[in-house]
Amino acid sequence: MSDEAAAVLGDGMVGLFHYTLTDDDGAVLDSSDGREPLAYLHGHSNIIPGLEKQLAGLAVGAKLRATIPPAEAYGERSGPEAQRVHRRDFPKDLDIVVGATVGVRTPDGQQMTLWITKTEGAWVWLDANHPMAGKTLHFDVEVVGCRPATQDEQRHGHAHGPDGHHHHH
Repeated sequence: MSDEAAAVLGDGMVGLFHYTLTDDDGAVLDSSDGREPLAYLHGHSNIIPGLEKQLAGLAVGAKLRATIPPAEAYGERSGPEAQRVHRRDFPKDLDIVVGATVGVRTPDGQQMTLWITKTEGAWVWLDANHPMAGKTLHFDVEVVGCRPATQDEQRHGHAHGPDGHHHHH
């Protein structure tokens, strides 16, 4: 057996996996189906902590069904309810779609990210919580790749895609 075959996910490794993410009702929230597998650098918080923890020690070919509580995913919901804002208050060039993020400045000058959670006519709802905050997430994962991270990746703290380069040939 080559070393390659024995590689397992852990710090300093780049993992590639296909996933389907569902909520408690079984509705699919996201999936890599028909896309490239997701590449992440283990140990650098590229993915939610609960999933990273459960991927540790897995090798290529492993399948995982992970249930992740909000605290290990996008956190519990907190703060005010979503705020309703009129479309005319947004920059003209902003693509107003549910799930998009909007950077705003708070009165005390802090940068803050808000998520568009709903649109209805001229109204847009902005929420300080990630759309998946407060949700228990269910991941069906299949590990399709595992390799040592390149020095560049280690330095940058994230994976540079399936082959370790920025460029797709």
